[in-house]
Formats: sequence, C-alpha cells, structure tokens
Amino acid sequence: MSAATAIRPESAEGAPTRRRGPRRGRNVRPGRVVALVALTAAALLWTYPFLWLVSASLKHPSEIFGSGFDLVPDEFVWENYTRAWVEAGFASYFVNTVLITAGTVLVVVIRSALAGYVLGRFDFAGKKILIGVFLVTFFLPEGYTIIPVTQLTDQLGLLNTHAGVILGLGAGGQIAATLLYAGYFRGLPKELEESARLDGAGQFRIFFQVMLPLAWPITATVVILTFLFAWNTYLLPLVFTLSEPDLRTLAIGMTVFVGEYGQDWPGMAAAAVISLVPVIGVFVVLQRKFVDSVAGAVKQ
Repeated sequence: MSAATAIRPESAEGAPTRRRGPRRGRNVRPGRVVALVALTAAALLWTYPFLWLVSASLKHPSEIFGSGFDLVPDEFVWENYTRAWVEAGFASYFVNTVLITAGTVLVVVIRSALAGYVLGRFDFAGKKILIGVFLVTFFLPEGYTIIPVTQLTDQLGLLNTHAGVILGLGAGGQIAATLLYAGYFRGLPKELEESARLDGAGQFRIFFQVMLPLAWPITATVVILTFLFAWNTYLLPLVFTLSEPDLRTLAIGMTVFVGEYGQDWPGMAAAAVISLVPVIGVFVVLQRKFVDSVAGAVKQ
C-alpha cells in the first residue's frame, strides 16, 4: 500500500471517499425577488409617515410643507423639543401618563383575572346570561358610557384626580381581557386546585400563587394591549381633567399647540415624537413576548 493510499480516508465499505468541491449557490427564484421588493416597498410606505413626523419635528414652520417629500431638514431645530418638553409642559404630562398607564394596567390585570377565574372555574345561576351581556356590551363605544362613569366618579370624590382617571379606564368592562382569562382558566386541570387545597391553601392563595402564575401568556397579552389603550386614550382623561390642566396626559397635551390663529406644527410634531417613543420602545422590547403570548392565548 502506498503512502498516498494510506492517508486517504475510506468509507464504511472500504472505498476511498472523494473530496467534495465547494457547493454552488442556490438559485434565486424570481418570485422571491418580486416578493422581497414588494415587501420592502410596502415597509417604506408604511414607515414614511413616522419618518416624516420625526423630520417635521426638526424643521422650521415654513419648511415643513414647503420641502415636499424631503425628509432631511435644512437646519436641525432642536429647540422644538425644548419648547414641547419645557414650555408646553410635556414633562408633567409625561409623568401623568406614566402614572395613569401603570395604575390602569395593574387594575385591569387583577380585576380581569379575578372575574375570568370565576367565570372559567365556577358554575352558578345566570352564568350564560352574564357572558351574553358581556358580549353585547363589548361592542358599545366609549362615548355611550362616559356620562355614567363621570357621574359615579364625581360621587366618589375622585374627579380631577389620578385615581379617578385610573378607575375610569381600568374598572370598566374590559370584556376581552376577562374572556381571555376565563377561557384559559377553564382549560386548566382541576387537580391543581385539589392538590393546593390538600396543602391547606385557601381560595385566594390558590388563585394568586397557583392559577395566576400559570396564566402568564394571557397576562402578557393583557398588559401590552392595556398599555397601548391607556397610553393613547383621549376622551375619558379629557373629561376627567377639564378643570385640572396639570393632570393632563400626553394625548390631551397636544391641544396646547393649537391656537386661535394658527398651529405650532414643529412643536406639535416634536410632542408627538415624545409621545410615541415609549410606545415604540415597549414594542421593540416586548415584540417577541407579544407574539408568543398572543399565540399562547389562541392555543388555549
């Protein structure tokens, strides 16, 4: 046996293996190229309004509508953000929005989870009728309930307060969140509760220590959707803070830039960017969690 044959690798059958050359690149299908170009064009078209908003927030008033589709300002006017944050009071509006949104999310999660747990795990008289009423009220617009909610909040002495806005936003029907929790809890095995009762756990302990942690896919979905709703809502905070401008949220604060004889478009654009940055940040951070939680909710 020669030296060349001795060092040549052999296969299981004893035959020498052949060295493979470099693989050829896969053929690019024309359909994929067309789809990629179409999706890229659609993405650019979809993001153009936001890019225009950011560009307008850095322009002079005369340049906003006079530059056409040009997104690059002739001069970056950072004073627009200073005027929106300091002079227009968006610093306090931002704090108000954070407090109201956090409180609303907390109230909605606890209340919807408790209501969904009762609907999903217990049988009682009128349960189907109650679910039917929930489904009917799901389609009612917010404007139909703003008057009784305002009167009830006023009678509780919570009008023109952060707590009043939080209760007005979070203590409503929240039918979608309640039904999501009910459907999830209905699918959990009863042995979980039975084993917890054998260990001496009461009903509330079973809920908070056993059932609610298992419902994290639904909780993640409810948290994200409630955050978006509370952060961007306009009507109820407007009604609840008419006599207290210091309690305004970011959505209501946009009206500061609307005057009797004109509008401060650069300042309004800068304020809109300030309002959107937290929402975009939450979406970027929780994008995968949101998709996973919605998928988990659908599977249940």
